Amino acid sequence: MTEKPKALLVYGGWEGHSPRESADIMVPTLEEAGFDVSTEQSLEAYADADYLQQHAVIVQNWTMGEILPDELRGLITAVRSGVGLAGWHGGIVDSFRMATDYVHMIGGAFAAHPHDLVDYTVRVSAAGSAHPIMEGIEDFDVHSEQYWVLTDPLCQVLATTEIPVREGDPWEASVEAPVVWTRQWGKGRIFVNTVGHTLGDLVLPQVQEVIVRGVRWAARA
Repeated sequence: MTEKPKALLVYGGWEGHSPRESADIMVPTLEEAGFDVSTEQSLEAYADADYLQQHAVIVQNWTMGEILPDELRGLITAVRSGVGLAGWHGGIVDSFRMATDYVHMIGGAFAAHPHDLVDYTVRVSAAGSAHPIMEGIEDFDVHSEQYWVLTDPLCQVLATTEIPVREGDPWEASVEAPVVWTRQWGKGRIFVNTVGHTLGDLVLPQVQEVIVRGVRWAARA
């Protein structure tokens, strides 16, 4: 029997993103997808290099907060050595705002959700349609926070959304913001999906499928 790939789901941080409840949704979902999932409610796990190396992928669900130097160093070292890193929404792109080395690795950071909860469309990019994470998934609509994120050109953007200009906005043209991207960092694969503000987002079939595929891709599973 083939051994199941091991995923470590680390959750905590700002309670507004319901870290425990969202973990309760995603742990069985990932187990059904073939992963052996362990969970941690402390960033101290990142300081244990041997422990991290036992996993194919780290699934991070930790919004805001602070990470200690040895924890950050352990996480970055694990990813650069080949452990995947994956996550959704603020749990991965709004973590550890003061840790610039973390932001550098992820390749993007939350800037704003200017219009709060809105209806918007997630559009699969040309690169996304040919990528195993998004292949066969059509554009889909969600009602949630629409993240304006700051990214860099090393990210392979697989899906985007258009943030429009509304009355009173200080920007002069609509903005195409990345929603799903991947990134290579050393030997490690990174997957980011900015949808996932509410628990309802995480049970949408398209969102859940994208997350599962993204975790698989990051784990090389």
